[in-house]
Amino acid sequence: MNKTLKEGIILVALFAATLFLMMQINWMQVLHIKSAANTTEKKLGELIWESVKRDNGEIDIEAVNTVIDSIISTICTANDIDASKIQWHVVENSQVNAFALPDGHLVLYSGLITSADNAEELTGVICHEIAHIQHDHVMQKLMKEIGFSVLLSMTTGNGGGEIIGGAVKTLSSSAFDRDNEKEADLSAVDYMQAAEIDCEPFAEFMYKIAKESGDYDKYLTWINSHPDSEDRAAYIVEYTLKTDVTSGKIISPLTWNKGKKALDKWSNYE
Repeated sequence: MNKTLKEGIILVALFAATLFLMMQINWMQVLHIKSAANTTEKKLGELIWESVKRDNGEIDIEAVNTVIDSIISTICTANDIDASKIQWHVVENSQVNAFALPDGHLVLYSGLITSADNAEELTGVICHEIAHIQHDHVMQKLMKEIGFSVLLSMTTGNGGGEIIGGAVKTLSSSAFDRDNEKEADLSAVDYMQAAEIDCEPFAEFMYKIAKESGDYDKYLTWINSHPDSEDRAAYIVEYTLKTDVTSGKIISPLTWNKGKKALDKWSNYE
């Protein structure tokens, strides 16, 4: 038997074995599990977001919406991310914070926007949270910290407000695993580079948080959920230097200033 024939027989045998194993899998069950998981995540996202909105109050200001929508649309388009899957919300809270929820919800505190010196600082934070969504870190964290059975009970009406509140606290004020945080940081740089946006302000934001950590009331939540900000800023800078450095703006300074002034005016009025 020549070599070519032997190789052909081996390939046929491997194909037959693979086909046999595939036939043993209950694909309906697998697809059902996946569908159930997607339904659970969607319901969780709705429940947790409603809890956040009740506690803080959602802000709907056209100039602010333009800033956030422009940032997210630009980043998503440049990185082939479906922008319709990112359900962003701005809420009234003076703390500097942003966090991702299940099913693509992204919450931005008003304090984060007013504390950002420029749109690129805010963009770095937004990209970081989008990365958590894209890498499925949110559900991984909830299942690790709370447990799938408890999460499932929340979606079937058996989870009380205390459990939902615990989920909000887990996502808004405690850190992801160090590896997940670094993955989100570096992905944020990649997203910004793909959109040809200057990444340096993202690192500067981290340095600012570390330097001003004495402002306890303002930065408490961000410090808790993003520890070692100075170290992270250093590796963000190091990673940025290994990529094609760009210095573009995500939106015009006029659009950014208009959004900031509108939010400041609204906050002072309130």
